Amino acid sequence: MPYVVTEACIKCKYTDCVEVCPVDCFYEGENTLVIHPDECIDCGVCEPECPAEAILPDTDPRAEQWLAMNREYSGQWPVINRRKDPLPDADDWKGVPDKFAKHFSPKAGK
Repeated sequence: MPYVVTEACIKCKYTDCVEVCPVDCFYEGENTLVIHPDECIDCGVCEPECPAEAILPDTDPRAEQWLAMNREYSGQWPVINRRKDPLPDADDWKGVPDKFAKHFSPKAGK
């Protein structure tokens, strides 16, 4: 049961989850993070650390649509294994619906 990052992370990119991950399975896009589902050890420590509540176990019905996106982009983006500041206006974007269709960037993070 891997965990997945949902669209709630888009335009926020809080990295509190990265700091607690024991296996470095997070990957960084320009404006979001993803989890590599084959590297996640299902420990769950990341889920409660996310201020945007963007991380779900894949057993949650809301996670199903995000598993393929996490798999695809974790194969393209660089690993992130240390905490960084969130995007400057992250708090303004927290809780905004439908961010994937309107704001997702497929570009890799830096």
